[in-house]
Amino acid sequence: MSDQAQAGARAHAEPTGWVGWVVFSGIMMVLLGFFQGLVGLVALFNDTYYLVTRNGLVLSFDYTVWGWIHLLLGIVALLAGFGVLVGQTWARVTGIVLAVLSAIVNIAFLAAYPIWSTIIIAVDVLVIYALAVHGREVKPYE
Repeated sequence: MSDQAQAGARAHAEPTGWVGWVVFSGIMMVLLGFFQGLVGLVALFNDTYYLVTRNGLVLSFDYTVWGWIHLLLGIVALLAGFGVLVGQTWARVTGIVLAVLSAIVNIAFLAAYPIWSTIIIAVDVLVIYALAVHGREVKPYE
């Protein structure tokens, strides 16, 4: 192998500063999964905690249904977050899809818990950006 090819291979294999964004995204996905699960558990165990009646939501579901939706999103986001941290492509794709779904779900949940939903939507946007633009920076160890 020529010196130029070896230098190119080393440069390609070495991570850039953008790896920090992807790692941040993976950590945010783990946190997002934890937070979504927490919101889901609150909705499941104490449906009187939220201030809006189920008729005041964008979609008129019972809080038990919302609780299960949030809990399942949280579990999958948590697993995908760990996958992103170890450089799995499936986890990047899953993370982008989950962040989009999470943002949509939290828009529908905005009337019940506006500040929390707004924070989760902002985190979702950061996750989408980091994974879509720089997700390839983290490679699985071989």
